[in-house]
Amino acid sequence: MKRLLALVLAGMLLLCTACGEKEPETPQETITELTFWTYPYGNFDNPDTVNMLLMQFQSVYPNIRVHVEYLTEENADEVISAAIDGGETPDIVFTTPNRPMTDWSSLGCMVDLAPLWDDNDRDEVLDACESSCFTTDGACYLYPIAMNVSCMAINYDAFVRAGADKYVDLETRTWSDEDFIKACRALYDTYHEPVAAVYCGGQNGDYGTRALVSSLFGGRFTNETGTGYAVDSEEMVRALDLLQDMKGVIFDETIVAQDEALLFYLENLKMSFYWDVQQQMDPVGAGTGVGLTKSGQRIEYMYYPSATEEHTLPGEIWGMCLFHNGDEARLAAAKQFVKFFADGEGTASAVRAAGSYPVRNTAEGNDLTKLWVNNTVMDEYGMMLTSLGEDESITPNWPVARSEWYKLLQRLGQEEAVAADEAAKFMEAVR
Repeated sequence: MKRLLALVLAGMLLLCTACGEKEPETPQETITELTFWTYPYGNFDNPDTVNMLLMQFQSVYPNIRVHVEYLTEENADEVISAAIDGGETPDIVFTTPNRPMTDWSSLGCMVDLAPLWDDNDRDEVLDACESSCFTTDGACYLYPIAMNVSCMAINYDAFVRAGADKYVDLETRTWSDEDFIKACRALYDTYHEPVAAVYCGGQNGDYGTRALVSSLFGGRFTNETGTGYAVDSEEMVRALDLLQDMKGVIFDETIVAQDEALLFYLENLKMSFYWDVQQQMDPVGAGTGVGLTKSGQRIEYMYYPSATEEHTLPGEIWGMCLFHNGDEARLAAAKQFVKFFADGEGTASAVRAAGSYPVRNTAEGNDLTKLWVNNTVMDEYGMMLTSLGEDESITPNWPVARSEWYKLLQRLGQEEAVAADEAAKFMEAVR
């Protein structure tokens, strides 16, 4: 009996011991949280589009969660400045080079992305895009992804009626400065009203007027070293003189670029100095037809008139930059995010989302050259990409120069203004 009792007690003891033991826990996966702020460009302000990009990224990196904030044109720079002042910057920002390369990097808060570049990257990325994202001492504060170039546009039907179509070459999309002068004269003689407007109501789209003036006689807005400005050069002053004296060309301080494009679409103007492939696809967002004015007249995109065989176009480069946030795990994850979309599986998707063109032909072996092959306008417009000019926005004192440029144009709208004198005032202001 005692033996049976001992066996029962021993069994109960073993049972209780087993009940007290816990199964070993499965280690939980570590989730890294990132913040991604995006300036509006293409469809990067569309949550549906951005969410598709994030889903693609997280299918490869499921342990990285990305929270998005959509910035607007009106508040973006102020929001970033406030975040820097408050020490609460995002991990990643989708933007253009001028901000991280000049303003933000001067505060010492940007991550140098040069180590993410290998020899293949330097061979693949267009030189103009690469140079815009590196400092003279070799630091890279923005990894470029997408690019576009801007141009001008003409109402081709209006040109035909005025007999000015013979002054443009639609095969190469080029014309000379003399062709431009003759075309404006023919248009004015036919329509007896302004045919083009040098808009100068503010900074909006000011690259169009800078490109026009610089291109006409082979001038430069900035000097050759990129350390200052050259608006008082003989070529630039000559171009300003020409525009000021031309019949049919007006200086209008009541409008900015978007207003000028609208007036062109409404056929009040016969050409626009503010155009790009997105405008060509859907003029002023009106949805009335690819490359058509309001009444259905034909819009053709053109290089700016030039005195030489060289044609350079203003453009935009878009990419991603990283802020220092003191967390190595987040920094490593953020670099994976940048590399995925700048040079990886997500590059093609990011470029499409931008409605733009890749800065490189391949990304980790993936061919990007046929990205828009099924879109005739996008595909044909892409021929202009090799004409991307230097990024003027990384020139010292750039904010002052932008402000002084449209003020210079406003002054030239006054009859008594002299181009050489106004150019000298500009140069004094930007020193």
